[in-house]
Amino acid sequence: MKPVSLRPFLPRPALRRRIGVPRRSYAVQAPGAPTLQVFNRHTKVLQKERAAADIEASRKVDYLKDEVAIRLCERLLDIKRNFPHVLDLGANACNIGRALTLPNPDPDPSLPTSPPLSTRVSHLRAADSSATLLHRDASLPFNSSINMTREVLNDEEFLPYPAETFDAVLSSLSMHWINNLPSVLSQINNVLKPDAPFMAAMFGGDTLFELRTSLQLADLDRRGGVSPHVSPLADVRDIGGLLGKAGFKMLTVDVDDIIVDYPSTFALMADLQAMGESNAVLGREMGPIGRDVLLACEGIYRELHGNEDGTLPATFRMIYMIGWKEGEGQPTPLPRGSGQMNIKDILEGGGKA
Repeated sequence: MKPVSLRPFLPRPALRRRIGVPRRSYAVQAPGAPTLQVFNRHTKVLQKERAAADIEASRKVDYLKDEVAIRLCERLLDIKRNFPHVLDLGANACNIGRALTLPNPDPDPSLPTSPPLSTRVSHLRAADSSATLLHRDASLPFNSSINMTREVLNDEEFLPYPAETFDAVLSSLSMHWINNLPSVLSQINNVLKPDAPFMAAMFGGDTLFELRTSLQLADLDRRGGVSPHVSPLADVRDIGGLLGKAGFKMLTVDVDDIIVDYPSTFALMADLQAMGESNAVLGREMGPIGRDVLLACEGIYRELHGNEDGTLPATFRMIYMIGWKEGEGQPTPLPRGSGQMNIKDILEGGGKA
């Protein structure tokens, strides 16, 4: 008997299912704006525009921005040079321009007169994304004491200037609203001339920690959850690393706390709104904070942080930073391991027990 062939029952090669090894795919950062956005930049511009529309109210709450601008400009006294072209990035109401025209805070006793710092700045370019705030004080007398040009930017996160344009870049109380801070610092380094300084001040760390904690506890008590009412801020420990990665040399970072006393939390939040510093976090709860939460916040704030005289302290932590673009003739650290003295010998008194 002839054996039966199994070939007719086998699947044809063309019909056989090919089992392949699945390919692995990887997530990559798309070009352009960063994927992670913390702040709504458009909302922030609208807040500044609305705040600057009420000129008198806006000027009354400039006490903080004026004070920080003065403290930032005082650091220019340690740099013995003139600056032909300076950029004020995120100029707000040109608080730096106003501070430069004030009398010299550290006059030289050996000279008959000590001119203001504005005499060392040939041209100041004040740039901001809010046109109303930028031109709010264009008619005030200090404008005649400094050569200043105002420029409205589409967004402070993208600098429209060619490389090596400025002899210095200053920024006061605007960089805490930047989403991609590493990119902006790299762009600032790019537009600086070699051996030129970048000096900035920004809110950071524990700024408004009293208000933050009081609102969180009030939310938990009245609503059973927490909503982000106060914006997140950079920590001072991160700033030095960011400046170094952006290419800056000879870094200096320090912290200064300014404590302002307010009669109530309502006065504090009203001033923040008039400053244009309201919350602009993406994903925040829209609409005003509920009355029950605000009243609970007032009581918690007074219980946890209130002063004996009935006022409420609000802490504004300022991070001041200075970085220099690399250039010829700059001091550089010695190579690692080239030291001639052991730190242990110094601490232990020359190595003696």
